[in-house]
Amino acid sequence: MQLSENLRSLALKGLHYFQTYDLLMLMAMITLGYISWMVFLVLHVLQAYTLLPGDIFRKEEAVRQKSNTGKAQLCGCLFMAVVSVLLFLERSPPLYHAYFAMTIFLWTQILNEYKFIKALWRYLRGRESDYVIKLLALGVVSVIILELLVHSFTERKLYTWCFLIVGAIASIYLYKSIPWRSGIPVFVCLTCWFLSLFTLMPAEIPDNNKLVNASGVMVIVIGLTGKWLDLKAGVNRFWFGICNHEKRQPRFPMLFQLQALLVGLSSVMVFLSTSHRTVKQELHTIHQLMNWFIAGFSMILPLFSENGLLSRLNSIFLGFAPPFLLLSIGYEAVFYGALGLVLIAWILFENSLLYVRKVNKSSASGKNLGEHAFLENDTRYLQLSDMRIPLTFMVLFNVAFFGTGNFASIASFEISSVYSQTELLPIAALSDGRTPHLQVIHTIPACYVSFSNLKEICAFSAITKLLEVPRIGCYFLVILCSDVMTVHFFFLVKNTGSWMEIGNSISHFGIMSAQVVFVLLLFALTNIYTKDIEIRSGSRDSRKVM
Repeated sequence: MQLSENLRSLALKGLHYFQTYDLLMLMAMITLGYISWMVFLVLHVLQAYTLLPGDIFRKEEAVRQKSNTGKAQLCGCLFMAVVSVLLFLERSPPLYHAYFAMTIFLWTQILNEYKFIKALWRYLRGRESDYVIKLLALGVVSVIILELLVHSFTERKLYTWCFLIVGAIASIYLYKSIPWRSGIPVFVCLTCWFLSLFTLMPAEIPDNNKLVNASGVMVIVIGLTGKWLDLKAGVNRFWFGICNHEKRQPRFPMLFQLQALLVGLSSVMVFLSTSHRTVKQELHTIHQLMNWFIAGFSMILPLFSENGLLSRLNSIFLGFAPPFLLLSIGYEAVFYGALGLVLIAWILFENSLLYVRKVNKSSASGKNLGEHAFLENDTRYLQLSDMRIPLTFMVLFNVAFFGTGNFASIASFEISSVYSQTELLPIAALSDGRTPHLQVIHTIPACYVSFSNLKEICAFSAITKLLEVPRIGCYFLVILCSDVMTVHFFFLVKNTGSWMEIGNSISHFGIMSAQVVFVLLLFALTNIYTKDIEIRSGSRDSRKVM
């Protein structure tokens, strides 16, 4: 028995040694790959979307940079050839070659920008200490926010504290900048506090059909309020630019009524689905076809709405509501409305800051009228303060995953909860009592999370148009933030412990790795809805108005 125990111990140690033989090398190479990718993104954003001393970077060093580029590429190719030979002699898997090749390629591209990096360092050394302090403070705050998002994967209540604090700070800041009677500071505070309640609720959503039906009424009321504000609040200077001020006849006068009707029909269909599921009756084919029609047709209607910012976002809010309601079983339907209110609060906050900034510039004797240079597509260059846009988006994007449950724990989905959702949505064709496949179980929560994320990216795109910042540049910053979180999750992956711990650690890393591609696909989809949004006052025109 003693010999058997010793043999088992030696076998486990040998297995561990075999599995971790290349661990240090692979972790180092993958980490260097992520770091090189993030550095490359920063350099690209600085060169393409920021207003740095262009004469230093583009004129004086353009000729010398070409020769250095060739040298860097030659060194990179030689180094890659040596590494490939060594990996081939070691009989390493093809994936090892891919890791090394990508990392070496990215670092070669970074070395190509040696002159730019050197000039940038001189530029920073020549700036005042206040600018460097602001830059360091921005970096520290960004890392803290991203680390909080990392920990939120295991502790949903962090979002509660986040929205409570942000709601209070944002309302106080607005109160000092704009009149309190405008109602915007109070609205921002209340919406953030309302959204903070959902991450205190249990991750296992209880079945509550009445709450889903009430959520449909809530969505219609929010849409009706948005429609009224779009028509009446335009005279308010703090709503300037986001309302529809055209007095012409709308293209489709009955569009809002049709969207509200579809939201009401989706609530009725949820009630009928629940009634059939309660008595274990099979859903009729006509019932399934109606759900398909309501979910699909409602998402097409926002394309025919007016192209004002508030009117288009209000139509998108109503258009994505029916499929979300059809997938809901409880309080997550209320979460959809709460998240929509917070997105409107974010737009109002940015619009108020924009108005205050323009007033301050107009009262500065006109000396700063030419401060912002513009890119070719009439968007201004990015500034340090614009980092708040991708950071805010990251918080809202991730709260969509955790506001209605622990989406990050793929291995711990409750079958009964998801089964209820598949029966509530008869288009899944699982109302006959059969046990749904695991792929379907994981697809259903991802579907209604996607509807929330689509709405957020539409708001994100609208804000970039409102502030005239480059949308692609902000997207690159979103990728940068996602990569910082991905590196953290990479070091948190476990290969020991319970299957739940191992599965969750891998799920967290996988979700963050896929988030970059997921966001890119959603950006491409939401561009269909937001590409023709028109802002009443651009920064150039607004100077004439002010």
